[in-house]
Amino acid sequence: MSQKICILTKDVAERKMSRMALEIAEQLSGDPTPLVLIGIRENGMVIAEMISRLLKPYLDTEIRIVACSINKVSAAEVTYEGNMDFNNVNVIVVDDVINSGRTLLYALKPLLETFPRRIQILSLVERMHTSFPIKTDFVGLSVATTLLDHIQVEVQDGAVQGAYLV
Repeated sequence: MSQKICILTKDVAERKMSRMALEIAEQLSGDPTPLVLIGIRENGMVIAEMISRLLKPYLDTEIRIVACSINKVSAAEVTYEGNMDFNNVNVIVVDDVINSGRTLLYALKPLLETFPRRIQILSLVERMHTSFPIKTDFVGLSVATTLLDHIQVEVQDGAVQGAYLV
């Protein structure tokens, strides 16, 4: 049985999300364009909701959260919750861990049919060896791992409990 090594505690994860929210607020300060946070189900949604709560005191613009579901068997099947217009809005795609970059690449595909003002990526944990051309704009923790290592973010009751190397 493999051992779980804690790389991010609940308290540290909350501080990192607060820092990322402040970075976003600083970047979007004075921009009246609506912000759409697209959370990759399931853990990405929890992080998107937390970032939204943290941003509200700092931004005067509308903040919307949209869930993104990706069929892991047929990754070409990407669905966004609701009937969202992504034209002329700031978009941040949110995921818990960026491994290869494949999930985020598929999540971005439907956005290419629209005209957002900007598209950025936020991840709580980023591995250093993506296989696809994904650049994380807002990252909580960058970790150098081997290709065999796996990072797991645990979420419970709508909050990040920690991140582990397994």
